[in-house]
Amino acid sequence: MNARISPIILASASPRRHELLTQAGVDFTVVVPGCDETPIPGESPREMVERLALMKASAVADSYPDAYVIGADTTVFIDGESLGKPISVTEACEMLGKIQGRTHEVWGGIAITHRGSGFARCWSHVTAVTMRTMTPDTIRAYVDTGEPMDKAGSYAIQGLGLQFVDTINGSYSNVVGLNIASLMDALREISCR
Repeated sequence: MNARISPIILASASPRRHELLTQAGVDFTVVVPGCDETPIPGESPREMVERLALMKASAVADSYPDAYVIGADTTVFIDGESLGKPISVTEACEMLGKIQGRTHEVWGGIAITHRGSGFARCWSHVTAVTMRTMTPDTIRAYVDTGEPMDKAGSYAIQGLGLQFVDTINGSYSNVVGLNIASLMDALREISCR
């Protein structure tokens, strides 16, 4: 990336987002925001992921006014319900039971802020993912691997969870945790400002 937009900070503890940015060749540092990610009742998935992405970026940008700060959020949405990260094995099994054999939406929000210039941009993407049918025993065996426990919707498309994905319509990296193609377009635009 053009040095004129450095430094870049990723406001996320997600190792998956870190890996995606690294693979894209972005020079960045990580600062983990401390934010309450509780959904607001009645909030649409788009509203939620955009609000949380901007909140995370803003929380870090306050301390780094000369940096471009990237915030991101991801949720799985089905039947009017947002499925975030499970808090127990039981909840992970329940989430996988809801999405197995069906199509769900993965919503990803991205925000970029720069306090010094007043720049702020926030947007989102949706990817439709259809899962294969899974038996309760298959679900439990997958949950017992531990992989689902820190993933929205209780699966990792970039890991063992890929075996349960039948089709995907939209950005693969959005399902991983960050629509990297869209983010890189935005960073290129910023470097031309």
